[in-house]
Amino acid sequence: MALMHLTVIPLGTVSPSVGEYVADMQIILEKSGFPYKLTDMGTIVEGSSKELLVLAAKLSELPFNKGIQRVVTQINLDDRRDKKAALGDKILSVAARLTQEGRG
Repeated sequence: MALMHLTVIPLGTVSPSVGEYVADMQIILEKSGFPYKLTDMGTIVEGSSKELLVLAAKLSELPFNKGIQRVVTQINLDDRRDKKAALGDKILSVAARLTQEGRG
């Protein structure tokens, strides 16, 4: 499985707030069935890289459907195939290392 960090930035909105667009994306993500986590700086989604890229295209299209004329979509895709990767695994790994080193 892969992890994708996605940030969709609608440009030219009436307000500096983009919460309305983020909420629309969260509704699509909830319906998608993919495990995901909203963060302060974007959304992390777990799935196959092929499916995640299709999902990213769909989410990137949402602001256009509301009349926005320009959208910047940032995607980071971590596709590790030597072992299973899931949401939260990296956080747990770092916490375990800190505990082993007596720093956690």
